[in-house]
Amino acid sequence: MLGGTERLLWLLLLSLLLPPPSAWGHGGQARPREGTEEAGSAGAWLAFKGLRERLRAAGALSRRYWALFSCRVWPEGCGKDEEASARPPGWSFALLGQQYLDILSTWSCGFWDCCDRGDCRIINNFTGLEADLRVRLHGQHLARELVLTAVRGYLEMPRPDKALALSFHGWSGTGKNFVARMLAENLYQDGLRSDCVKVFISTLHFPHPKNVDLYEEELTDKIRKTQEHCRQTLFILDEAEKLHPGLLEALRPHLECQAPSNRRAESKRTIFLFLSNLGGNIINEVVLNLLKAGQSREEVRMEHLESRLQAEIVASTDSGFGHSRLVKENLIDLFIPFLPLEFRHVRLCARDAFLSQDLLYTEEALDEIARMMVYVPKEEQLFSSQGCKSISQRISYVLPEG
Repeated sequence: MLGGTERLLWLLLLSLLLPPPSAWGHGGQARPREGTEEAGSAGAWLAFKGLRERLRAAGALSRRYWALFSCRVWPEGCGKDEEASARPPGWSFALLGQQYLDILSTWSCGFWDCCDRGDCRIINNFTGLEADLRVRLHGQHLARELVLTAVRGYLEMPRPDKALALSFHGWSGTGKNFVARMLAENLYQDGLRSDCVKVFISTLHFPHPKNVDLYEEELTDKIRKTQEHCRQTLFILDEAEKLHPGLLEALRPHLECQAPSNRRAESKRTIFLFLSNLGGNIINEVVLNLLKAGQSREEVRMEHLESRLQAEIVASTDSGFGHSRLVKENLIDLFIPFLPLEFRHVRLCARDAFLSQDLLYTEEALDEIARMMVYVPKEEQLFSSQGCKSISQRISYVLPEG
């Protein structure tokens, strides 16, 4: 028997999936001529017969949709036989039906924990992501465009054959971790706390080179278990330039193209984010030269940076990242540059810090905080050497005493 909540969801699902009245026909039989008594009675009988057939078909279809919906939302109560009967060989439902199932699954899971896999906590809020990147991320027009396009395009692919690998590069404080957190918050209801999101910091999780074999096993085991637990996963690897070559090699199988084993199976999606300061100097040099040449910051395009950035990464002798097979075999889909931040961007970060703490601010206070930062190069003093890092901690210096 269905409970009250389940019955309500079933009725809502049925109302969404019933065919429109305009689609109800007369069973394919010839109509009698209009204006006769025979036409009236025959027409009524055919209409009743057509309605009965449509309702019977709709009932069977709604039961099939309900089985699929309940298997998704309450998987612990769904056996393989039940799921197979809901999706018999050769049968598939329309994209609109799939969208309704996705919407209902997400909506229902907002009220209770309806599965133990974390899947029902996936929200993929691209509208929110776009707004966050536009409003909260300052001075990074390239990252804003590239991240949104890459992530949305990947997650909307019907059957991706590999994980999406994005590598963020730039000086500290330019927004790499900030964007990683935005992605987690807009793709998962629980953000970074989601069971489907894992963060690894090189110096914290893999500090001792002598233990690299143990780290490789732990890393691959964590990735495998998370992918088994969730149909969509996000792995963030901070300080990627400090990852041991053995760990980079252990990641390679997870980034390679995968042959589809079962075309009917639900495709899993995985996103890897590599965050690195590597390449920050060349990014700053290119931007500085373009500004000196009279171009505005917003005119900086990927064509100005892409080849120079990749060459810098590959040529680096301080890191094994550029020499790894991840880079040499083009398993990284995009190298995304984060531009150096200027005085005006630091002011905006300071304003956001005040607002996040519900504090009043003045334009003078924003200027004072921005002036606390060190700016480079020595002659031009254009770029904050720390980006927006530690801005929140500096607010206390400008708050009135008492």
